[in-house]
Amino acid sequence: MSNLSCPCGSPLYSECCQPLHAGQKKAETAEQLMRSRYSAFAKHETDYIVQTTALGQQQALDIKAIADWSKANQWLKLEIVQAQEKLGKNHAQVEFKAHYSEQNSHDSQVQIHHEVSHFVKQNNTWYFLDPTTDLQLTMKQPCICGSAKKFKQCCAQYL
Repeated sequence: MSNLSCPCGSPLYSECCQPLHAGQKKAETAEQLMRSRYSAFAKHETDYIVQTTALGQQQALDIKAIADWSKANQWLKLEIVQAQEKLGKNHAQVEFKAHYSEQNSHDSQVQIHHEVSHFVKQNNTWYFLDPTTDLQLTMKQPCICGSAKKFKQCCAQYL
């Protein structure tokens, strides 16, 4: 166990995101999941990034691209702009800014990835809804989150 500070900004990685990465705990809020996913990019925990994406999207993820992006950058800090934990019964939204610089760039100025992310809680577990996956979905298909609802009545409005 390391007592290094957590990439997400908390004092101790061992008490913050590490138990989530190790599967010992689940994120209790969408913001906590967002923080742990940022830390997973910083720590190159690609499996965790995949496992915390909506179940119906996992097979469409480009895992090599995720791993490459994780390793190509130095992750400097996470800034949570706002978190709305109650967007309906099972959805939440977190706006954040991830500060990073490219590892092998001669011009290593700080980049900021600013995003408004959406999350869904299914079977008492929070998942990230990835707006970049290339799934051909129809509104009448079962939702990607695994709920028994149709896509249009569940996560469609958040993607």
